[in-house]
Amino acid sequence: MTTVVMFTLVAILSPWIVPHDPLDQDLRRRLLPPFWLTGGDVSYPLGTDAVGRDILSRIILGSRISLLVGFSAVAAGLLIGVSLGLLAGFHAGRTDSVIMRVADVQLAFPSLILAIAVMAILGQGLGNIILVLALTGWVQYARIVRSRVLSLREADFVLACRAIGVPDRRIMFRHILPNVVSPIVVVASFALPQAILAEASLSFLGIGVPLPTPTWGNMLSEAQNYVATAWWLSVWPGLAIMICLLGINLLGDWVRDTFDPRLKNL
Repeated sequence: MTTVVMFTLVAILSPWIVPHDPLDQDLRRRLLPPFWLTGGDVSYPLGTDAVGRDILSRIILGSRISLLVGFSAVAAGLLIGVSLGLLAGFHAGRTDSVIMRVADVQLAFPSLILAIAVMAILGQGLGNIILVLALTGWVQYARIVRSRVLSLREADFVLACRAIGVPDRRIMFRHILPNVVSPIVVVASFALPQAILAEASLSFLGIGVPLPTPTWGNMLSEAQNYVATAWWLSVWPGLAIMICLLGINLLGDWVRDTFDPRLKNL
């Protein structure tokens, strides 16, 4: 929890707490090592990159992009998936068949490969990444919500609502949806690190957020040619990704334990 809160605060405050302009280039300070190594500068505690930009500043600003993409993609995918899952489970029949067949077709393609293909068509851009990740992530929400709704649509409280003439839309969103919130929250908590990692992967491949915008994936991509001579270019963004994802996964475990009543007595 603490790690996630820390990264979130850093992402929100990043424009005001970066020690240097993350886009400022100066070849005179090219490839400065971390401050504790020979030749390092305490003004650039984690060193500089191949064109003299401050790595710490770029990591801090990169957290803003990563968390923005992660939260936005999860929120958009959740909205699409929950809506389609409610429709499929509540109306069943042909509606259910069409939605689930589309989901099955999408599941036949690896999500990252599908994202790469769509990004190659749409082009680079923050909005395009969020759209792509939302379109590749809605299926898991839809399938979970559908399965829950299928078990609830014949429940007594739903039959009572139908008997007194409550509209279907109100039944779905006012009476059924609150009963499927728990699994949705749990799935979303584990989908967030997947979205962040997917953004980093797409940026690393050069089809994500366009340069020179600092993202963790872009930093790793730029560090490929300096792994042997300037290890700090790849280690720090890699550590940022690892610690952030670890914190979110631990938060996901806590959310799962909190929302699953079967685990409360263990």
